[in-house]
Amino acid sequence: MSATPRNRLIWIALVVGAVIAIPRLGEALPSGDDRPPAAAAPTAVATDRAAQQSGATPTDPTTSDTPPATGPTPTATGSIPTAPQAAPSPAAKRTPAARPGTALATALTLTVKGRAPKTGYDRAQFGQAWLDTDRNGCDTRNDILRRDLRSLVLKAGTRGCLVLRGTLNDPYTARTISFVRGQTTSTAAQIDHVVALADAWQKGAQQWSGDRRAAFANDPLNLLAVDGPTNQAKGAGDTATWLPPNKSYRCTYVARQVAVKAKYHLWVTAAERDAMVRVLTPCPTQPLPTAGPVKLGGGREEAVGSTSPQPAPKPSPRATAPAPVVGGQTDPRFATCKAAKAAGYGPYRSGVDVEYGWYRDGDRDGTVCE
Repeated sequence: MSATPRNRLIWIALVVGAVIAIPRLGEALPSGDDRPPAAAAPTAVATDRAAQQSGATPTDPTTSDTPPATGPTPTATGSIPTAPQAAPSPAAKRTPAARPGTALATALTLTVKGRAPKTGYDRAQFGQAWLDTDRNGCDTRNDILRRDLRSLVLKAGTRGCLVLRGTLNDPYTARTISFVRGQTTSTAAQIDHVVALADAWQKGAQQWSGDRRAAFANDPLNLLAVDGPTNQAKGAGDTATWLPPNKSYRCTYVARQVAVKAKYHLWVTAAERDAMVRVLTPCPTQPLPTAGPVKLGGGREEAVGSTSPQPAPKPSPRATAPAPVVGGQTDPRFATCKAAKAAGYGPYRSGVDVEYGWYRDGDRDGTVCE
């Protein structure tokens, strides 16, 4: 009987201990709010997906300002990097705006190609030197001398054609040159092809007809009376390789080259076009020059020698160097018309020029050395 009360006391003690221990054990276990945030992430993702499918805007479940993982990573300054913009091309940097109709605007329209070979080039490809292409009764050389020289003295009996003397204000050097017709003096002033014939040959003229090349070689637009030595120094140079020493004339000079190339559809090299643009950019309103027929006359006439024709000289056994006529009343006498023309003389007309009788009139048209 004594054991029974003791057992009861033991059970009572166990029950009381259990009642006290169970609440404390519940406090020790983690609650739902103490679970790691990763466990809630799938629910947030699922919520966003459901919202996107329903067309609603998903709500950020947190109050963090951190941008979504799919966005660009902020830089150290907090700005978002953008793609670099393309730099402008070199052509865009150096091509200025140009007013239509100006030399600069026209230069930008010229075809750019490489220089063709010089194969086959010869001065004769452009016809006989100094023709009368405008049919005014005078050769082109004398036309340009009359146009560009001042204080003209013309040979009487040539209908105001042939220039004996004059003054040239040379555009290439800004010098004043006295022109006197003569074997040793005529070269002081020469007629320059602004776009050289050899340059034209390599930039389109090879494909032309003979008549078109002859018209080009005698076009007043492409011709200037200039200082002889400077013209020789230029050679066949284009804008990229030669410019007049007189810098104040360069805009006008390049504008004339542009006008000629545009008129005859000649192309330019890339270096040539760049040089044209570089020269014309400081003078963007420079106009394109024009040229028309040159009128006869314009100076004082002076009689030179007799106007009666002389008998033709007997042919010499072999060609000799030309000797000038003593007294200077007539042009120097040459062995052939070819030599006379090469020195800048002719043409001569029957009944007008003493020199006519010195040379053979092969086509019997009353004119020699034309």
